[in-house]
Amino acid sequence: MPEKPFLVIAGPTASGKSSLAMKIALDFSGEIINADSMQFYKGLDKGTAKPGKDELALVPHHLIDIFDIHEASEVFTYVELAEKAISDIRQRGKLPIIVGGSGMYIRALLYGLDPLPADPVLRAEFDKEYAGDDSFEKLKILMEKEDPEDFQRWRKHQRKLIRALEVFRLTGQSITTLQKTWKEKLRYPAIVWYLDWERETLKQRIRERTIEMLSNGWLEETGKLLSEGILNTPTARQAIGYGIISEYLAGRIDYETMKEKIITSTWHLAKRQITWFTRKHPEAEKIPMPTNYPELCKKLKFKLFSMG
Repeated sequence: MPEKPFLVIAGPTASGKSSLAMKIALDFSGEIINADSMQFYKGLDKGTAKPGKDELALVPHHLIDIFDIHEASEVFTYVELAEKAISDIRQRGKLPIIVGGSGMYIRALLYGLDPLPADPVLRAEFDKEYAGDDSFEKLKILMEKEDPEDFQRWRKHQRKLIRALEVFRLTGQSITTLQKTWKEKLRYPAIVWYLDWERETLKQRIRERTIEMLSNGWLEETGKLLSEGILNTPTARQAIGYGIISEYLAGRIDYETMKEKIITSTWHLAKRQITWFTRKHPEAEKIPMPTNYPELCKKLKFKLFSMG
């Protein structure tokens, strides 16, 4: 029996992916699988627009709060976890709905990545030389010189740095680079929607959402992260807005400057996401937004029937 299709709702930040996914999940007996890389992390809630308690109570969500803020997320790990979630949801007769704006993760799930090479003999040699407690500093010095990209990503994780060294010696490339080596054929029957807004409208949506998020606890959340000393992690620095809010909390910029800087940074992210989805997802059907929801439901019913 062929696999039943799942739905992917993709698009730039502030495009309404989550709200549309909630409606469809309720109407089509679905469960949501997160594909927003910042929502993987515990503690980054308000600034990543994570679903709240009410949404989580209404619809099961997967792959939210799966990493500590000190950990680095990996594309291969995401694909493995997402595949398990898809299988679990299907076994219970539900519709898996992938939702997010992290295009690299979505593409890796849909198309797959070439497996990383391994050499057991070389790995045993590196384990012997670098796996001891007293060898971690030596390993970090070596990796910072040979493979600075993976060093920055996993400098607190000894086992991952050893694996990165193994791959680098075998290929001459970092794991981070190799994880962008895509296959060209869809691995799954998937219905892929890209939510397509007129740009000026999307800009306004970003502005309105930023103002709402700042009014709903983002400042307090950032202050808490600062007090816990974890805002300076690579993950927190990568998340839009937190660093800018910390400038405001330190008195270096005023509120209006903070707000406008966050809006500008978010718009730059949205433009990068638009470029990615336009170039890397030829399988995606553009859904003009705002959309006619009843007509969209008819479209989905037909697709699920014809593909399933």
